Amino acid sequence: MVRDTYFLNKEPLILNLNAILMKQRFFHDALSNLKKKEERLSMKASKIIEESYSMTLLLKDLLAELKDFVIDSGFDSEQQEIDFFKNIKPQILGKLIFYNKVYRIETSCPVPNGKLLFKYFSGQLEQLKLIYKDYAGSSDFYRYYKANRTDLDERFFRLGNIELYGGLNSVVFEMDAQFSTYYDYKVSRIISDELLYQYLLRRMDPDQCEKLADEISLEAYSKDIYWTDSKNALIELVYALHATGAVSNGRVGISKLAMLFEMAFRIKLGDLHHSFHRMKDRSGSKTYFLDQLTTNLEKYMHKDLD
Repeated sequence: MVRDTYFLNKEPLILNLNAILMKQRFFHDALSNLKKKEERLSMKASKIIEESYSMTLLLKDLLAELKDFVIDSGFDSEQQEIDFFKNIKPQILGKLIFYNKVYRIETSCPVPNGKLLFKYFSGQLEQLKLIYKDYAGSSDFYRYYKANRTDLDERFFRLGNIELYGGLNSVVFEMDAQFSTYYDYKVSRIISDELLYQYLLRRMDPDQCEKLADEISLEAYSKDIYWTDSKNALIELVYALHATGAVSNGRVGISKLAMLFEMAFRIKLGDLHHSFHRMKDRSGSKTYFLDQLTTNLEKYMHKDLD
C-alpha cells in the first residue's frame, strides 16, 4: 500500500516534468525551424524582395503562434519565462523587424546598381547610425545586455514588471502586457539593427552581395562573440596589422580593415584617425595593448612549458 501511494505521489511530478520539457522543446524547435528556413535563402540581389517578404510573413505567423501558446499555457518556472523573453522571442521578433526593413528598403531602391545604389544604401546606413545613437548608444539596458549580465533579468524579462516612471518609449502602451515585458522588444531591436547594419554594409558592395546568405547564416554562430577589451585596444591592433602588411600585404585600407573587425566583434570603433593621433600623444609606451599582448603570450608559453 505504501509502495502504491509512493508511485501515485510521483505521477503528478512526472507529468509536470514532461509538460515542462514539451514546452521548452516547442520554443527551441521554433528557433531551429527558423534557422533551417534561413539556410535555404539565397539573398541574391534578384531574389531579396521575394525572400524578405516571404520571411516577414513566416515570422509574423510564427510570432502569433508563440503568442497563443504562451497566453494559453503560461510558463512553468521563472527561469523558463526569463529565457523566453530574453532569448526565444527576441530572436523571432528581431528577425521579423529585420526582414520587414529589408523588404521596405529594397522596394524603395531607385536603381539596381551603380553609384546611385551606393549612395542610397550609404544613406540608409547613416539613418541606422543615427537611430543607434539615439536608441542604444546611451542606454543602460543596452550595456547590460551586451555585457551578458543576468543579475537584473528578473526585472527586465518577467511579465508585469514594467516601470513607467523610468520614462519608457511610448511603444510600451501598444504592447500586449500578456506577451511582452517591453525589454524583450528592446533586445529585438538590438538584434534587428545589428543584422541590418551587416546587411547594408554588404549591399553597398555589389561584389559581396552574393555572399550575404553565408554571412546571415553565420550570425547565429557568432552572436555570442564580442570584443571585451577597449575600443582603443582594437584600433591599435588594426593599425598594427595595416602597418605590418599582415592583411593582403597592406593593400587593404584602414577603414575597410576596421570595418571587418566591427562586423566580426559587433562593435563600432568611431573616429579611427582621432583615436590614432591620441595614441601617438601617449606618455610612455605608444603601443600599450601590443605590449600587453606580447607579455601575456610569453607568460602563456612559459605556463604551457611548465
